[in-house]
Amino acid sequence: MSIPASNNAALARRDLKHLWHPCTQMHDHESVPMVPIARGDGAWLIDADGRRYLDGISSWWTNLFGHANPRIAAALADQAQTLEHVIFAGFTHEPAIELAEELVRITPAGLNRVFLADNGSAAIEVALKMSFHYWLNQGHGEKTRFIALTGSYHGETLGALSVSDVALYRKTYAPLLLTPFLAPSADTYEGEPGESPEQIATRRLGELRTLLERHAHETCAIIVEPLVQCAGGMRMYHPSYLSGLRALCDEFSVHFIADEIAVGFGRSGTLFACEQANVSPDFLCLSKGLTGGFLPLSAVLTTDGIYQAFYAEYNAGKAFLHSHSYTGNPLACRVALETLAIFRDEPVLERNRVLAAHLAKRLAPLRGHPHVADVRQTGMIAAIELVADKTSRRPFPAAERRGLRVYLHGLQHGVLLRPLGDIVYFMPPYVVSEQEIDLLVDTAIVGIEHAVRN
Repeated sequence: MSIPASNNAALARRDLKHLWHPCTQMHDHESVPMVPIARGDGAWLIDADGRRYLDGISSWWTNLFGHANPRIAAALADQAQTLEHVIFAGFTHEPAIELAEELVRITPAGLNRVFLADNGSAAIEVALKMSFHYWLNQGHGEKTRFIALTGSYHGETLGALSVSDVALYRKTYAPLLLTPFLAPSADTYEGEPGESPEQIATRRLGELRTLLERHAHETCAIIVEPLVQCAGGMRMYHPSYLSGLRALCDEFSVHFIADEIAVGFGRSGTLFACEQANVSPDFLCLSKGLTGGFLPLSAVLTTDGIYQAFYAEYNAGKAFLHSHSYTGNPLACRVALETLAIFRDEPVLERNRVLAAHLAKRLAPLRGHPHVADVRQTGMIAAIELVADKTSRRPFPAAERRGLRVYLHGLQHGVLLRPLGDIVYFMPPYVVSEQEIDLLVDTAIVGIEHAVRN
């Protein structure tokens, strides 16, 4: 009697016949399993054979309140029976209006205008174009450059990639990209021996000042990921860098773009990371958690002053030039409203602080591990830096793919961990329990032991 193939195997074969997956060398799937997911339940994903995986990375940092969250799902179903989509040029609808009102209410002061788009990269494109176009409308067409931080990542469309500092991407697509000025990140991992995070921030702000003294006249904006440079390796820095950055932007007349696509909506410990420095950017880019992980949506918030630079008679030619077919999609807006309502109705941030403290306690013993150079955490984001040699911080050769070993171990033991190179990180949904955090950490610890063996 033949044994029937698993549902997973059958679906994987169908997938690999036609689909091309993101951020993936498809050849890997000759040995790395494709995992077909049939459904989600809270912090868990269930594959087509019924195996469960604890989602330790919130499905690329999007999911806040659990997969198939009944409250958000009900709002989506209700909206789908009323209005699924309408052109957003010349038309509007209540979910978008309410969402804009709520975003203005909860974000840092002064951000009174909301431009909607489809995804995080699109939000970055909007902010870059809007900053450049603002200066053009103000008679400063010489401002055409941007400043980004070393180790930064802002997305994979060409404009967003242009202000990212990921070596592989820049090497591959260099002929297509803008060239930003790079300011050294205040990343605490790269600090001098004995230097405090605040001292690192102060030193890096001095270097940024020197860059602005040379190039502010041609610079539209400085773009940063507040507090945590996520895709660049979960690099973290002190909030004082943001307050100093805000002061420098004001002094040198350049815009401050805050990319809170990954760190917004409670990830950093506050609703928005900028709150920890008590600053308001000129542009705030949001996505990922905005819809609780249900649908693509992004928003760029900016000031009335910037909005007014575009507000003129049609023949003045000052209108902002950007559109997407699904701008202001009612389904996504309604889901976002329900996600924000959960923040309003439940003690989400307070609960997160308890979970973050538990995660920190469980990770603390790894600081003494001979192949761990750093354990760092900001709110509900934590990372472990694996190295070949702890004293010198010499990394493992990239070709050895030690992080992949951790990923495969996690899958074998029902946990989704997806390291960034050799950096094992945790960014779980907010509905995770302390016992589930224990499972995440315990699985990672054993996976790390497997990964660092010769």
